[in-house]
Amino acid sequence: MPGPIIDPPELGEEAAPCRQSDEAIELLSRRRSTSVEWLTSPGPSSQELSAILRIGARAPDHRRVTPYRFIVLEGEDRATAGAAVARAFAAANPDADQARTDVEANRFMRAPVVVALVSRVDAAHKTPVWEQQLTAGAVGQNLLVAASAYGYAAQWLTEWYAFDAEVARAFGLSHSDAVTERFAGFFYFGSAAAPPRERARPDMATIITRFADITTN
Repeated sequence: MPGPIIDPPELGEEAAPCRQSDEAIELLSRRRSTSVEWLTSPGPSSQELSAILRIGARAPDHRRVTPYRFIVLEGEDRATAGAAVARAFAAANPDADQARTDVEANRFMRAPVVVALVSRVDAAHKTPVWEQQLTAGAVGQNLLVAASAYGYAAQWLTEWYAFDAEVARAFGLSHSDAVTERFAGFFYFGSAAAPPRERARPDMATIITRFADITTN
């Protein structure tokens, strides 16, 4: 059963300062990425994907810079984009055999829907670059949570092609004095062929410090 498509609030509409939800607490407490090797069809419908992207965009954004954008890969677009990845790989690895190049060509065929999240930093804007980059990261987390809430498994990957200049050009990423674009990552959405197992999590006692403890040392 697909999840509901909730219309966003109107501009200026009063917003609840919080929304108590046991379901949301459970989702966030148990959210788990699914390895792309375990993703299969179906993926989000067009309407669901639009909602997932809209939820992704509801991230903290100091001064409303919108320092990110999305590139959606569905259907044959996945193969076309994969061919660009394969060309970049072959150019950088001329001794690679065809089987290895084919692996690269099929990168985006591993899930029914792939979304490239592009970080789009305006270095001239008074909002610091670091804050703009953090916004893109928050968008990425929103995408994973929204996909899970709609009943889809997902994984956020970079891999080598996220850092390749030729792949960036093939995707139309801009790099100028005004705006610098780079991949924040590729988001693979689908259904899990098998349930993922819980992985090790941080030891909370080692990453939490009370300020009072700092001031007394």
